[in-house]
Amino acid sequence: MAEQTEQPNNIQSGSIKATEAASLARRKAVALKYDPSIAPAPKVVASGSGTIAEQILELAKRHNVPVKADPDLAEALVKLEIGQMIPPQLYMVIAEVFAWLYRLNEDAAKK
Repeated sequence: MAEQTEQPNNIQSGSIKATEAASLARRKAVALKYDPSIAPAPKVVASGSGTIAEQILELAKRHNVPVKADPDLAEALVKLEIGQMIPPQLYMVIAEVFAWLYRLNEDAAKK
């Protein structure tokens, strides 16, 4: 987000802060882990909204973990409990995410 150098009047400043807070509150993030030797499906290892989502995204960035922006999928996954495997109805969409990850890895290996 860009930083303003001039201090806006209080009404505008309050509107900007309210917008920032609303945007942050809507943000959701979920981290999955998949080890087929341990479980038949990926499981949720971190999940949250607002500040927790920001922390999950920051950790992913810090550790070079790719992040796929998919608000609908995040909305579905954030409803699961930590440690819960994804349900069968999400297998296809999660398979698409894993295919995206494999393509990223292939592209990175070519460089």
